[in-house]
Amino acid sequence: MTTINTIEDLVRLLDENPLWAEALRARLLTRELLELPERFASFAVETQAQFALIAQQFAVVNQKFEQIDQRFEQIDQKFEQIDQKFEQIDRRFEQIDRQFEQIDQRFDSVEGRLDRLETEMRRVHVDLGYLKGSHARNVAVEDADLIALDMGFRRVRNLTRSDLLAISNATDISGLGPGELRSFRRADLVIEAEDADGVSTYIAVEISFTVNGRDTARAARNAELLTTFTGRQALAAVAGVRKDDRIQEALDSGQVTWYELDSSDLEAE
Repeated sequence: MTTINTIEDLVRLLDENPLWAEALRARLLTRELLELPERFASFAVETQAQFALIAQQFAVVNQKFEQIDQRFEQIDQKFEQIDQKFEQIDRRFEQIDRQFEQIDQRFDSVEGRLDRLETEMRRVHVDLGYLKGSHARNVAVEDADLIALDMGFRRVRNLTRSDLLAISNATDISGLGPGELRSFRRADLVIEAEDADGVSTYIAVEISFTVNGRDTARAARNAELLTTFTGRQALAAVAGVRKDDRIQEALDSGQVTWYELDSSDLEAE
């Protein structure tokens, strides 16, 4: 008979009799604990399979990320190319801006020249107007006999500015402004004439290359002043190569008589 006095005796006995050890284990442990090693082994196998599947999935995902990274690298390259293109465009726009600045400077220069030319042209236009007016007056003075004849009179003489000054000084001029008096004394042409009966009259003529309302008004005013100063009849007339259509009413009313100068008389020889 085997005697067990110590724990070591029990362990040695169990080692010598595996069946006893198994029976003791069954008595001491629950079924769940007994099946735990087998279940753990099965779990380990399943876990390894799951890890293998996950590893495969991670490999696929990594491959996808690698593809995405490659795609992003391609996109980055495209953006770099686009940036280079934009840099080229920016440089081109800078060149265009410089060209436009040069063009603006040239336009400013041209505008300055045009302004100076316009000023010069206006000056020439004014000077030409003076020349045309002066030439028209010379022709009208030469036509003084014809002007008087067209109005039914015979020219006696042309009054000089000294004559007009003497006429105006011989009467009361207190009611006249200095501008009116000066304009009368500098009248373009005043003709002393006679009708068929020898009755003396004056013809106040204003002369312009193109006769306008200012000329008709001055002629009518000078004729009125002649009558005031001398007590004689005075008529108003205008002479020119052309006339403004707006003076037609004054001509039709008989307030002023129109005399057309022959344009051929104004041609340069």
